[in-house]
Amino acid sequence: MAVMMVMRWPGVTSDQYDRAREMVGWERDPALGGMFHVAAFGSDGLHVTDIWESPESFQRFTEERLMPAVAQIGIEGEPSVEFHQVHAVWTPDADRVAALTN
Repeated sequence: MAVMMVMRWPGVTSDQYDRAREMVGWERDPALGGMFHVAAFGSDGLHVTDIWESPESFQRFTEERLMPAVAQIGIEGEPSVEFHQVHAVWTPDADRVAALTN
């Protein structure tokens, strides 16, 4: 069952996110079970929406790859994470969106 993971992590900055992104290398070496990722920043910190094959695949990625980098960077606090069963996905021009955000 595919799930949408919604994460909010107060206080995380774009610099910290970019450092974690580089250390973890999820774009060079995608996590097993990861299907979609988008990150944004609000006045309250980091907002992430992912699609994963299962909550367990996200948990495995978090424990084995993400949290060691988070600890090394010194990111504080804890994220709030919610899972929702995926009902529909539509990405008509994902390549164009990625090009506009890089």
